[in-house]
Amino acid sequence: MRLVTWNINSLRLRLPLLEKLVADISPDVVCLQETKVPDPLFPAEALRALGFEHLHYQGMKGYNGVAILSRHPLEPLTNLPVWYEKEDCRHIAARVHGPQDSVELHDFYVPAGGDEPDPAINPKFAHKLAFVEEAAAWFAQRRNARTIVVGDLNIAPLEHDVWSHKQLLKIVSHTPPETERLERWRQTAFVDAMRHFVPPTEKLYTWWSYRNRDWKKSDRGRRLDHIWVTPDLVPELSAMRVLRDMREWESPSDHVPVVMDLVVR
Repeated sequence: MRLVTWNINSLRLRLPLLEKLVADISPDVVCLQETKVPDPLFPAEALRALGFEHLHYQGMKGYNGVAILSRHPLEPLTNLPVWYEKEDCRHIAARVHGPQDSVELHDFYVPAGGDEPDPAINPKFAHKLAFVEEAAAWFAQRRNARTIVVGDLNIAPLEHDVWSHKQLLKIVSHTPPETERLERWRQTAFVDAMRHFVPPTEKLYTWWSYRNRDWKKSDRGRRLDHIWVTPDLVPELSAMRVLRDMREWESPSDHVPVVMDLVVR
């Protein structure tokens, strides 16, 4: 199974990029974040034309939004939490039924958190911290087996997940209150599948700011996008790629896709 996670930053705007991505790498399952499209306007027919007969999505106008596109049957999970008491389209989940077995797949778009890393004066940062705490508590009380968490988690947890650990320690996405909470969430049940292939001592980014005029030359990236798996799936991991070159495509997202290949039983 070839799995992709990508913050597309507007599905309808970047549908041509998704079409090219699908033609280039033939994914089986694509998890999108920041789709920015309300459900009645979701381009279902265009996605089915790409081979994704099975769709699960939740969106709103102009903001947020998550979607799972699959060539395999999907069984949406119901009764998911309402994170931070907000109905803001940041999490969906489904069982993906393969030919012989299935996996439980969660697609998250964690709040960005604003600019000021102080929850006392920045409600967006308070929202982000509480969201991650709630997610950790929820997964901690579940029986997590054959489970995958993907998405734009909006936190770069490790020293080499950012271009400068020292300079970004007080910048939202790499502050200790965020990284410590994200690690507690991961430790509830999961292995960092990207770092299974790339050692923590090596730089690894999935996002480059639009503000960088020459993003490639400055290379001031962060790893905000993640794939986690439960330990029972680690033997089934076979390859991982960050599609860095897509940051150079015409009208790109500021995030690039992450591709994970699994030999699912």
